[in-house]
Amino acid sequence: MEKTNERIKVAVLDEMPEKIGRTVRIGSLEIALFKLADGNVRAIENRCPHKGGVLAEGIISGEHVFCPMHDWKICTTDGKVQSPDVGCVKTFAVKIEDGNVFILI
Repeated sequence: MEKTNERIKVAVLDEMPEKIGRTVRIGSLEIALFKLADGNVRAIENRCPHKGGVLAEGIISGEHVFCPMHDWKICTTDGKVQSPDVGCVKTFAVKIEDGNVFILI
């Protein structure tokens, strides 16, 4: 997909619980949205590269999400699967403005 830097409102920051994922759909994209314990918000592709587990249903620890199907550890910052597993998911830039959460696509 070509980057357009379109900004799409997906949440209100104060309404997002910490460390619990939320599935966001933007057209054909399915994105997992997370508010980390440190207050940062991350947006990544919502399917694990291993067997397609729904990452928004995974457990958050620090900046990582653990796939609910087979416990693969995926970094929410760069999308990389952690060793010994291999793979990557797409990440999306997030912008917070006036208490609203936007994803840049």
